[in-house]
Order: sequence, then C-alpha cells, then structure tokens
Amino acid sequence: MAQEILDILAIQALLPHRYPFLLVDKIVELEQGKQIVGLKNVTANEQFFQGHFPGQPIMPGVLLLEVMAQVGGVLARKTAEGEGRPTVFLTGIEKAKFRRPVVPGDQLRVEVEVVRRKDPFWKMKGRITVDSTLVCEGEMTAMVRMEEEISA
Repeated sequence: MAQEILDILAIQALLPHRYPFLLVDKIVELEQGKQIVGLKNVTANEQFFQGHFPGQPIMPGVLLLEVMAQVGGVLARKTAEGEGRPTVFLTGIEKAKFRRPVVPGDQLRVEVEVVRRKDPFWKMKGRITVDSTLVCEGEMTAMVRMEEEISA
C-alpha cells in the first residue's frame, strides 16, 4: 500500500468540505502541479445509501465525480499554497463515464493529473479504480482564486 502523504486533518485544512460531504479519506501520492492520488473508503453507513438504492446500495455517479473534484482540489490548493489563500471552484465536467457500480466495502483509488494550466484555470483528467478495475473517468476544469480576489 502507498504511503500516506496527507491524512484527514491535513485534507480538512485544505478543503472547506465537511461531513457528510467530505469524500476524501487520505492522499497517498502528490506531485505539486502535476498529479495526485487519493483514497476514499466507501462504507455501508454513507448517508446517500439510504435512498440510492434501498436494498441495492450504489454510490451515485455524481458523487464519484465529486470525489475526483475534491482530490483535484487538494492538488490545486497544495500547488498554489505559497501564493496566498487559494479557493478552488469546479467550473466544468466533460467526458464523464461510469464503468461499473460502486458499492459498500469498495475502496476508491482516485488518480488526477493536470492536463493544462493557465492561471486561474486548470484542466485535469481523473480516473477512479476499485481493485485495479476502472469504475469512473472524466475531465474537469477548475478555477483557482485567491481569497483576497473573491472578497474584492
């Protein structure tokens, strides 16, 4: 298993998300400005399983995309760290594909790489695997703004 680089407390220091919407458990690889790998343990007591679907729990596809976006957000925040207090906004999702259902007990391995960066915009490509099997992939764009720019 890969070494933990950022634990949940370090992730919470970077992302504004909190329970039940923080969907990243740990970061195991990180190369600033290039790529990142995060993990999400899917458990039976996730709130969304109550209604999606009773008796046949499947993680909603939109939440798989959110997991990818949060991992990409950690990468963008860590890369922009020295430049002020950055906030990352998801601006688009393209080419999203869902290959197989995600169920309780799965561990998501979320790999995100930077395709292009022209500040303040980032284009990233993500893929999620479970036991080396591709379950979701897509491309996303994000905008990184400094807190000072947002409140001005």
